[in-house]
Amino acid sequence: MLIKKEYQSQPQYENCTQMIKVPFIEYQTLAVDTKNLRLISRLQAMIVWRDPELGWNTSIYEYNEVVLPVDKVWTPEIHVTNGIMTTMKHGSRDLLVTSNGTVMHSVIINAEVNCEVNLFNYPFAADECPVAIQTWTHDGCGTELEFGELKMVDGTHGDWQTDSVALQKKRDDRNYIMVGLSIKFTNPFITLMLPSILIILADAVSFSLPLGGGERNSFKVTLVLSFTMFLIILNDQLPGDSQCSPIIRIHFCICLVLLVLSMLVSLVLTRVAKDGLNFCCCSKMPSPKKAGNKEDKEDEEAKPDISVVQLNGPEEDRQMLRKVVKFLEAFDTKEQESDKNQKLADTMDKIFFWIYFISATLYFCAMIYVMVRRTCSVNHFDFWY
Repeated sequence: MLIKKEYQSQPQYENCTQMIKVPFIEYQTLAVDTKNLRLISRLQAMIVWRDPELGWNTSIYEYNEVVLPVDKVWTPEIHVTNGIMTTMKHGSRDLLVTSNGTVMHSVIINAEVNCEVNLFNYPFAADECPVAIQTWTHDGCGTELEFGELKMVDGTHGDWQTDSVALQKKRDDRNYIMVGLSIKFTNPFITLMLPSILIILADAVSFSLPLGGGERNSFKVTLVLSFTMFLIILNDQLPGDSQCSPIIRIHFCICLVLLVLSMLVSLVLTRVAKDGLNFCCCSKMPSPKKAGNKEDKEDEEAKPDISVVQLNGPEEDRQMLRKVVKFLEAFDTKEQESDKNQKLADTMDKIFFWIYFISATLYFCAMIYVMVRRTCSVNHFDFWY
């Protein structure tokens, strides 16, 4: 008798409003897409409403309950307002109707919500994301939801975990499930933060390599190239931009600047160890001396030690000996200047090492503190209309 009516319209009342009770709703977080800022959720709800047209007289029909096919009966539609993609499926092909017209049914809602998750503290991020639920209503007519118990199941998926769910009502026609989310920071810290710390540490330890020979410079260039490749490979794993941009992007930029700065300083100190501080201004050119200059001859005669020894041999032997003496003195002068430049470069290298080491240590401590403690507010209700 009920099926023959082919009745599939919303029950009509004097105030044109149908109350839909949701005595039980089960929430589950399927995934969190940090790249595109999406929250993928699954909701399974038991809904109850009253349709007087489906009631019957128990004195005529002795059954108190009857099972009807869901495609023959009107069922309310539940929407996720801030959902980019929302699908509602029936939990079964049948529903239960009692003699007074009360209808009980279960539905499953899959929603992909555009959630502006606060990723400023990534990989130590935690935030709340609203899932707005409502039914059709227009100018006071339509349907209203009345929620009961809310339960969370299977709160851990991937790097994110669901900490809490709570029902809130900010408008008469809309209810919110506030989903508390947080990142399980172990995996992002190992794959993102720890490699950057170890690379900077290896760069600081590379100051123990000698300036000469090129081993240090080659090692530092390799570190810069390795870190650049590391960023390219992990580009797809880094979180997307939101109202609060992830500070880990700034962290990687600073690490790259530190590595490049260390490499450039090492290259400059290598040149200082060879040519001294005057390599950038002008190169040292020996001044030509005029032959037969009396002042040069007097200077040569005034030189101490072997340069003033009087020779009684032939003139050619004396000139050859003077050339040997000049060569040895020039070599000794060059050795002294080289040792002086090397000491200067070593001193500057030690100073820069301690500056670099202390600065890098303070920076990592400050960055981790900011990632853990600093907060950034995001408006999650900008879709409210």
